[in-house]
Amino acid sequence: MTGVTTHVLNTSRGLPASGVLVRLESQSNDGGWKALGSCVTNSDGRANLAPEGVAEGVYRITFDTAVYMPDGLYPEVAITFNVRDTARHYHIPLLLSPYGYTTYRGS
Repeated sequence: MTGVTTHVLNTSRGLPASGVLVRLESQSNDGGWKALGSCVTNSDGRANLAPEGVAEGVYRITFDTAVYMPDGLYPEVAITFNVRDTARHYHIPLLLSPYGYTTYRGS
């Protein structure tokens, strides 16, 4: 099985976003969501959400951005993604600013 990590960068400051609460969930067969765990980004803005790995399926990472960026437009950011190849690592970064965000498949 594969691991899931993230990295949050504050693009308006050019710095890692430390202290951001991040939650990982998996989608069940009935379309609902099951909590798998949560953690807070470290001083480098990184978090290991599934060190034990995950199986094939649909997953969602939710970032509690309101606490980190209280004056920002987005109180939370949710990224839903497919895990199709459990031999590969899934790194899902978030680039965040007060009025926008983006993500990509990291390495």
